[in-house]
Amino acid sequence: MSTERIRTGIKGLDDDWGGFPEGRTMILTGDAGSGKTIFGLQFANGSCAQGYRTAYVTTEEGVEDLKLQAQSFDWKIEKWVSEGLLTFIDVLDKRIQDINAALEIQVSVQKGNFDSLLEPIPKGTQVIIIDSLGSHTAQLTPREFKDRFDVLVHKIREKHLTALIIIDSVTSETHNDLALFSAYGALNLIKRENAYTGQRERVIDIIKMRNTKVPLQPLVYEIDRQGIVIVTQEQ
Repeated sequence: MSTERIRTGIKGLDDDWGGFPEGRTMILTGDAGSGKTIFGLQFANGSCAQGYRTAYVTTEEGVEDLKLQAQSFDWKIEKWVSEGLLTFIDVLDKRIQDINAALEIQVSVQKGNFDSLLEPIPKGTQVIIIDSLGSHTAQLTPREFKDRFDVLVHKIREKHLTALIIIDSVTSETHNDLALFSAYGALNLIKRENAYTGQRERVIDIIKMRNTKVPLQPLVYEIDRQGIVIVTQEQ
């Protein structure tokens, strides 16, 4: 497998370790409001800027809402879409249909295999962002989650995709440790109070990244017109 890296579009991260390894699966977790979707969109923008055909699979937000959010930043999302480099895939509608059908017959919604999220991606896709896996994990036992996640990672490698899988905070509380075993790398976005200044801040904790030298201390970041910007390493 190639050791080439795909830059994330986040300057501080790319400067330190070059970005995500090609053909591998990364997971991103984080508190509500920490910027997980912004991170995903920023990576999509960055991968397209490098010429990679990218698919953004959304399970919880509509495509128009994502595009509207992206317009808040100095990115070229619409340019990549018009050039065919970026494809948004909305599986939210199908999930709502499944829920409505289940309610009509008064049964719970059965969760399918995670790898079904790869089925709609266009031929020739090189990078995929799944935002998020949480909508497909309700009612799964830890063993069921682990089995489905392992299959998803295997299918991603078979298709030679570089993947960023976003996992919401509720799912990560129960299943994150299981996902860590299969993923190549993992990052966690955290909102907390700085013990020295008393101010709220956001930090990225790089939990793991195989074959990569990464900082042990969390990285402080802000969100501005460029998106996520690394400010400094936490002291």
